[in-house]
Order: sequence, then C-alpha cells, then structure tokens
Amino acid sequence: MTSYLIKNGTVVRTDNSAPEEGESADILIVDGKIAAIGANLESADAEIVDASGKLVFPGVVDAHQHWGIYNPLAEDTQTESRASAQGGVTTALTYMRTGQYYLNKGGAYADFFPEVLDASAGRSYIDYAFHLAPMSKEHIGEIPELAADQGVTSFKIFMFYGSHGLHGRSTSQSDFLMIPEDERYDIAHFEFVMRGVQKAREQFPELADHISLSLHCETAEIMSAYTKIVEQEGELSGLAAYSASRPQHSEGLAVTIASFLADETGLPNINLLHLSSAKALKAAMKMAEAFPHVNFRREVTIGHLLTDIDNANGLGAKVNPPIRPREDVEALWEHLLAGNIDWVVSDHACCKDEVKFGADRDDVFAAKSGFGGTEYLLPGLLTEGRKRGLSLRRIAQLTASNPADRYGLPGKGRLTEGVDADLAIVDPNRTWTVRAADSESTQEYTPFEGFELTAAVTDTFVRGNRVLADGVVTGEPAGRYISRPY
Repeated sequence: MTSYLIKNGTVVRTDNSAPEEGESADILIVDGKIAAIGANLESADAEIVDASGKLVFPGVVDAHQHWGIYNPLAEDTQTESRASAQGGVTTALTYMRTGQYYLNKGGAYADFFPEVLDASAGRSYIDYAFHLAPMSKEHIGEIPELAADQGVTSFKIFMFYGSHGLHGRSTSQSDFLMIPEDERYDIAHFEFVMRGVQKAREQFPELADHISLSLHCETAEIMSAYTKIVEQEGELSGLAAYSASRPQHSEGLAVTIASFLADETGLPNINLLHLSSAKALKAAMKMAEAFPHVNFRREVTIGHLLTDIDNANGLGAKVNPPIRPREDVEALWEHLLAGNIDWVVSDHACCKDEVKFGADRDDVFAAKSGFGGTEYLLPGLLTEGRKRGLSLRRIAQLTASNPADRYGLPGKGRLTEGVDADLAIVDPNRTWTVRAADSESTQEYTPFEGFELTAAVTDTFVRGNRVLADGVVTGEPAGRYISRPY
C-alpha cells in the first residue's frame, strides 16, 4: 500500500480542545492508518500530496443513505459510492429492509442479509455498513443475533408505513411490507421493536452503548387525511402541495409518540431522523426535557438545510419528510447553530429520471420519493455554514465524529494518530455550480441544480487508499463492509 504525506494543509480536528478553524500541520499515512500529525513531517517513502491553501477534514461518515432502493444493490454500491467519494464521504451507513423495493422479498434476515452482503461485496469505493429495519415479529427476535454476529448495531422504524406506502397511500400493508397477513406494522409493533432492541442491549452489555434505534417520525393517519384534503381542494401544487399533505405537526406528533415509547420500554439510545420543520424540532426539544434519561440524537439532511419549496429544482426534490417552506429551513439552522442538531446527512437515494417521474411530470403525488445528494453534503454545509458562522470544527463533528461515535465507529470520523486514514481534502475557495451531469451518480437530475457552492472536495482517502485525486475518482473499489463496533 502506498504511503502518503499530506503537506501544508489546515487540519480540522473534532475534539473540543482543538482550534475551531483548524491548524497548519502535515499528516503521514502508513499502512492505511494515520501514523503522525505534526509540523514539518518528513518521509523518504511517502508520496507527497500538497494541501497548501486547503482544508483537511476527517472523512465524512454519511450516516443516512439508501443503496439499492430503486436500482439493483450491486449497481448502486458501485456508482453511488463513487458519488460519495466525490463529496469526501469515506463511510456510508445505508438503510435496508425487507419488502417492496430493495431486494423485493420478505422473510428472515438470516436469509436476507447474507444476500445483501454478497450483492455489495467488492463493489464499493468507500467503507459501508447497514442499518436494518425489523418489519415483522420474526425480525424482532433476530435483533440480538444481528448485533452480536453480523455487526449490525443500529435499527430503524418507519412510523408512517401504518397506512402509507413509500410514496403515498397504500391499500395493502402486508403486500407492500411483505409481512404475514395477521401482523400489523403499527404503534404496537414499534413498541415491540423497542423492547427487542433493549433486550439486545441487556443481553450484550459490551455492545449496549453502540446499539440504537432510529425513527422516521411522521404519522400515517395525519398524512392520509391531509393528502386527501390537499388533493380535493386542488389549491396547491408541486412541493408546496406535498409539504402540506404531510404537515409539520405530523412530525411533531410522531416524535412525541416515539419518545414516550422509548421511556416506556427503557430504551435510552434514540435517533430522530431527518427532522425537517420547526414543529418537529419543538417536539424533539420538549421530549428531551421530559425524558432526560433518554439519550436522544437529532439528525437533519443537507437537502432540508439548503432547499425550500421555492428554490429547489423541480419535483425531483420530492422526499420524505418533504422539503419545507423557508421558515422551517431557517428554524433548522437556528437549532443547528444552537447545538441542538447532532449530525447532518444526505439521505442519498438515487432515483433515476425514468423511475422518479410518472406520466405527468407535474404531478408531485405521482413522483417517487427521494433523491441523491451525498456528493454535496460537505461542500454544501461548508458553503452555507460558513455564511452563518458555523466553525470548521463543528462542521467536522456534524459530518464525521458525531455519527461515527453514535453508530459504533470509534475508529472512524476523526483525525488522530492510529485510526483509519479516512480524509477529505477541500479547497475552501473554489466556487462552482452544481450540475447533475458532473456527478458519478446515475441520477440524471438534482434538486441542487444551478446552486453555487464555494467549497470543493479535491481528494478523498479511504483507509489510506486515494479514491479521489484532483476531483477524479480513481483506482478500483477498495471499500469494505464494516462490522460494528469497529
């Protein structure tokens, strides 16, 4: 393996004692690890990478992606990991479940998950791990084994699947989720999932700190009623209509229900995913006060931070929860700057044009939900965050160390001697315009089309492998499945 000496960069560390805007230093990479960080380092064997005038960040841990949701998993693993490398992402945590989409099959994870690992093996340019969603009673019983034997320490509940499919109303829950007809994916199931996750924590105390449950917080009943109202009234269209059909108080109500269940079941490690509105954050902060013994973590996406229902580029921005009006975007930033947000993610879900849009490209309710954007996560947060006074150290925490620590990756997400050499080198003074055509993703559009960003990732290293060099993806897939804790 090639050794590298990264010279003259501004190194951004994540520990709170480090300088907020980084410090000038060199980084020596040997055998895939950070061997030394300091001034005026030398090495006779290392390849020199000049980082003068650039920032050196810990590789981004994008804790929310969806490989294989709309395209074959094997295909997405390769193409979307290349797009990830373009954005300085060195580890992706991608959600997976049984049912329609993904592998389009039901059954036990004992049979399903090995197929997931086989389909992705040897294809990724970055390291990756999986979150799994217990969809059935059988899956709940598998949680301890998944944690202890498969290295899966994070699980998920999609609260809105109660009477909704992935994109809108669903007439048959059992068909969509591929669960037994006598089972329901509802609030009672959510409670039993929480009890199953807590049981695994108690059964394996050495893993307990790393085992957590994440929730997509929207309530199916509210969404179903409001979707009908919005469609019948016909006064709204596009992203405004979709936001109104899945109203902000639906998020707040779901957050409240999830939090009360966490208290009831004694499960302390709860992650509230992609919070998109002022009402969702209001509920999240109230629940933190009500249940101080629950270790809540709060997530937002770069899409919800950069776009609103007016500036996003068309219906390609349809996502769950929806892109919101500008006042909600500003509320997210207020909470982020106040320290109430724990990490920022992409929620990357590559959905090609032919799949994304229905016969009527102007009908938001016919379009599929989700879009890619991992390649814009770090550049986008740097661009907008610096305008608002967000420090470089805080950006590194939000994109790297915080999600790494929560999800069982203490060897990732930070720049310190002895850990994996996962790095993103960023030119903080390069202004460029987002064009979907420039992305390695197979998605032909982006909600960020035409956005002007003022920071660009030039080089990405994954365990010392240079997978992005001068802005170009290079080499062969070097990524590995990461069994956690790692």
